[in-house]
Amino acid sequence: MKGIRSILIAFGLFAFACSSASAYDPSPLQDFCVAIKDIKNGVFVNGKFCKDPKLAVAEDFFFSGLNRPRNTSNPDGSNVTMIDVDIIPGLNTLGLTLARVDYAPYGVNPPHTHPRGSEILHVVEGTLYVGFVTADPDNRLFTKILNPGDAFVFPFGLIHFQFNIGKTAAVAFAVLSSQNAGRITIADAVFGSNPPINPDVLAKAFQLNKNVVKYLQSRF
Repeated sequence: MKGIRSILIAFGLFAFACSSASAYDPSPLQDFCVAIKDIKNGVFVNGKFCKDPKLAVAEDFFFSGLNRPRNTSNPDGSNVTMIDVDIIPGLNTLGLTLARVDYAPYGVNPPHTHPRGSEILHVVEGTLYVGFVTADPDNRLFTKILNPGDAFVFPFGLIHFQFNIGKTAAVAFAVLSSQNAGRITIADAVFGSNPPINPDVLAKAFQLNKNVVKYLQSRF
């Protein structure tokens, strides 16, 4: 009986480990797996359909243009340029995404989360106030002011933000630990969902007047 119990416990731990591992990008099964959209010519399936390695070329692993400033004339005053597997097919299965973030003076990359990846941000121009909040029940805030040459890590799945506190434009580059880290912008998801969340729910959850909730929903 004791032996059976040990086997069941071991099996349970193994199942838990497998379920946890499935939340991350799979490990590559070959040197590379250049993603293709036309599955008729695809082989070696691993994440996305892959080009035959014999047909891969250097361009599959290349992107040019990250030196060019992006348009930040929007309500947030920021622009995120994601360089993911859809831009560089050779990123498929490698568990990486690169991003350039441009900030207008006093622009913000609003509170958001990446449900499938951690992030490290490196500032190259300007001064940013950045931070993240830990999970319930602590909701502890970690913040830092970053200058050119500084880097900051945003842990897996936690809400985080960046705010340009300078009078000039700022630029940062980020690397995420997934080829498809995803992005959930908190305000957009809560107040701009389609269809809208019942205002009674949000009024109760945020301890706000229902009319305030309706106004916020009209803004997203």
